[in-house]
Amino acid sequence: MRAGSRPHYAGVVLAVIEGFSVVWLVIAVGWFVGRRKVLGDNAQLVLSRLSFFVASPALLVETLARADLHTVFAGPLLVAAGSAIITAATFLLIVKFWLRRSLAESLLSAMSSATANAANLGIPIAAYVLGDAALIAPVLVFQLAFWTPVYLMLLDGLTSGRRATPGRVLLQITSNPMILGTAAGLVLAATGWSLPNLVAEPLHLIAGAAIPAILISFGMSLGTSKPLSAADGRRPDILLTTAFKLILHPLVAYLLGHFALGMEGAALFAVVVAASLPTAQNVYVAAQRYQVGVAVAKDTVLATTILAIPAMFGVAFLLG
Repeated sequence: MRAGSRPHYAGVVLAVIEGFSVVWLVIAVGWFVGRRKVLGDNAQLVLSRLSFFVASPALLVETLARADLHTVFAGPLLVAAGSAIITAATFLLIVKFWLRRSLAESLLSAMSSATANAANLGIPIAAYVLGDAALIAPVLVFQLAFWTPVYLMLLDGLTSGRRATPGRVLLQITSNPMILGTAAGLVLAATGWSLPNLVAEPLHLIAGAAIPAILISFGMSLGTSKPLSAADGRRPDILLTTAFKLILHPLVAYLLGHFALGMEGAALFAVVVAASLPTAQNVYVAAQRYQVGVAVAKDTVLATTILAIPAMFGVAFLLG
């Protein structure tokens, strides 16, 4: 062990714990508020819809508008895309043909197994653990510009009961606030345009509500049901999604980064840590929005958020 490596490792441990502690404190506030019914019976649904239709699109515009697209569209983006697609596709086959779930539920579960919490956990982890918040940008851009719009569009088609014609698909794209926010942010990043302060300031205030609304809504949901409840009949799904997210997803990222793209050292560590992030709360928001796979999404977010800390310690240990 090199001199000074032990203090550095201790600092990494503290940084990871600090990043997760912030998230869990907000979730705990949501749980307490939900148990006390401070906000009424429909507060969880209202907060979830506030995030989906208003605050999260504003956050997408603000986040992607600052992205360096020349840096983002490189090797780390290929790892983020390839690892997520391979993990989700593998899971989709298992849950569809072995567990025999509906296609919509299978898709939602597959997203739970391969969608990383790149915003409210990825940004602080990248800043405090990896040393540069920009290292999470490839995952953000892939998930916000491609991954999330695609699976939201598919869920729209699968749950609406209508045949997906080209015109209907275009209507779904142009009417989905998350997709519109992503497109607007990428246009701003590509052109270098800046929003006038009269627009940027209120957008910033609204965007600031996205992460708290998601976390508080999630915390409120924990008071209404027990994790891994036998009544839901989805224990196998939840255990599989958790294992895929924390084991297979980072393993695929390592194999792609190291053997396909020749990454080593800090660059390899960064892409594997990004893949080790827990399931994004946005998957749970989508599950509530389309009323499919809610139990799997909720319990996978909970389980992976708890287990992600030892998972990241394991990645740090294995990669030295």
